[in-house]
Formats: sequence, C-alpha cells, structure tokens
Amino acid sequence: MPESIVTAGSVSEAEWALRQELAACYRLFVKYGWTDLIFTHLSARVPGCSDQYLINPFGLLFGEITASNLIKVDFAGNVVSGDYPYNDAGHAIHSAVLRSRPDINVALHSHTRAGTAVSCMQCGLLPLSQQANEIGNLVCYHRYDLATDNEQECKNLGEDLADKWAMIMHNHGLLAAGRTMAEAFYLLYTLESACKIQVDVMASGAEQIIPDKKAIASVEKSGLVGKAEKARTPDNYLDRNWQALIRMLDREDPSYRE
Repeated sequence: MPESIVTAGSVSEAEWALRQELAACYRLFVKYGWTDLIFTHLSARVPGCSDQYLINPFGLLFGEITASNLIKVDFAGNVVSGDYPYNDAGHAIHSAVLRSRPDINVALHSHTRAGTAVSCMQCGLLPLSQQANEIGNLVCYHRYDLATDNEQECKNLGEDLADKWAMIMHNHGLLAAGRTMAEAFYLLYTLESACKIQVDVMASGAEQIIPDKKAIASVEKSGLVGKAEKARTPDNYLDRNWQALIRMLDREDPSYRE
C-alpha cells in the first residue's frame, strides 16, 4: 500500500475537501457492493485545474482509499502528485469524459452484475420502474471497444456522452457523471437500482407493465440531476442524500478522511 501522498496542509482547502468526498465515494462503492477487485475507477476534477483530476492508485482495494493516497493526473497522462500508477483504462475513460464536458466535475464507473447485465441487452434500459423513469432521459449508450489503447475510442466515448449524464457502456458497465459528488452518486445509485429491478422483472417472466408516456414525462420532470436551476435550490435532495451518506460513513469508519 502506498504511503500518504498529500496532507491537508499541502493542498488547497478546496482540493482537500474534494479528496475527502471522493474517498468517501470509494468507500460507498464497498458499502453497496459495486466494487470489482482493484478494477473500475472514480474521478473528480481538481478545483482550479481544468485539465487535472483525482483518481485511485491502481492496485488498492476501494476500502483502502483515503483522501491522502488519491493520485493527481493530468489529461496528458502525467502523474502530477503521487508515485503510484493509475489504471490505463481509467485514465482513458475519465480524461475523455472530463475533457469533453467542462461542466462535469465527477465521473463514476462500475462493473456491477446488474449494470453489466443490462448493458448486454439490446433493449437497453426499460421504463419499468420509477427509478428508470426518473433518469431515463439522461442516459446514453456506448458501443463496446477497448478504451486503453485507442484514441478514437476515447473520442467516441466523449461524443456519445454528448449532453447526457449517464452512460450504459455495452457489454461493459455503467458510467455516471455530475457537477458534484452528490449529483453523480445519486445518479449512479438510481441507475444501478433501475438495472437491478429490470433484471428481476425480466427474470420473473411475468408480463411487464409499461407506464404511459405522460406519466414517464412527469417523473422525468421531477428529477434534479443535470438541472442547474433546480439543483441550486437550498437543501435539495441530492445534497441532503449525500450528507446523510457522509454521516453514515463517519459513524462506521471515518478513516477515508485521512
């Protein structure tokens, strides 16, 4: 395990706060069973540095991630701080997303069983649940390819994301993005829940009930993800939800803050 790379006093207050939030997100992936050994990756754009981001050192389990051992990487692939390597696929995916969308500051990628199962379905995400209908209009799709050694593939990923906030990567997994950690986490949680429900419904063999388009549109309209004006309202549910999760982590194991 690498030694601590930074301390609270060696970076700006904004960066340290973001490091703690990102480390918390890694621990929440463990809590909800979204990990895949040492693989998959979560990133956050460094405050004040549009072309640099924080990501996990490749080789650590998500339960080992702390604010101090996250590494800082620029879009060219140079490690700005830290002497530990990053996952090549992680750099390819996260730099592509952050480069293509200056309004995005956080990107979360998962290989969960349910998310990957839906990524293998020709039908894509179906409007079977309230979870799916809340975010269905935010989701795009990306055709499977190997991202680690293909510049065109990275470009395609950014183009496919376009103005959406979540991506189902065919035969691969899920991606959620946000302006804040609260927004990105809520989106991934909701997308993962929708995928689980879809897999369960399809596996049951029961006849499906599809809501009418008016009902689906009403649910979509109520969501906050990706809506700058509504998300800025005081005490919006994205921030309330995130703070509740932070309180839970602090009660159970606050070591992510170190």
